[in-house]
Amino acid sequence: MKFNEQQLRLYAVTDSSRLPGVSLAQQVEGVLKGGATMVQLREKHLSREQFRAEALEIKAICQRYGVPFLINDDVDLALEVDADGVHVGQEDMEAGRARQRLGPDKIIGVSSHNVAEALRAQAAGADYLGAGAVFPTGTKGNVTALAHETLRDICQSVDIPVVAIGGIGPDNLPTLAGSGIRGVAVVSALFAQPDPEGAARRLRALAEELVSP
Repeated sequence: MKFNEQQLRLYAVTDSSRLPGVSLAQQVEGVLKGGATMVQLREKHLSREQFRAEALEIKAICQRYGVPFLINDDVDLALEVDADGVHVGQEDMEAGRARQRLGPDKIIGVSSHNVAEALRAQAAGADYLGAGAVFPTGTKGNVTALAHETLRDICQSVDIPVVAIGGIGPDNLPTLAGSGIRGVAVVSALFAQPDPEGAARRLRALAEELVSP
């Protein structure tokens, strides 16, 4: 799938441990109905076989909605299930090597916490950057919140689009205006909600407002 920055507007990052009594597939479908533009499967507590099974099911749903499906961290699994791409952190496979493995047509995102990391990822062939955590978050321990000034500096330092991640919800999303981001990556504000479609619709509208000229 050819990548474009509009696919970053509302970037849904899964966390089945926060689901409100439904399956991950059901929640993903609701999120997509509400307007999510990309889905990343991130399930740290699953075995590889469980993760692979979820990947195949969620990929099929994303295909029905024409939305890119990415695997978190695991380049081998992304190849195995023919995902649209992968998102890697600073401790995972380096972006250049991931690009060699996946080829020119897959989407590669890289987590960046400062300008130096952002520039390295861009030079290595990343399509986009995930910068954060921009707010305190319960999905990752021992993470220092990224200053909004640093987020702006990252956006200004690279030519590829940047998506903000970490503790983002409808109340604080508007405060990211003026940072230069092209979208927001959201976990709990989508996957812990009893009405995922409504939550996604609200967040998508706020994200579109945020990036409009």
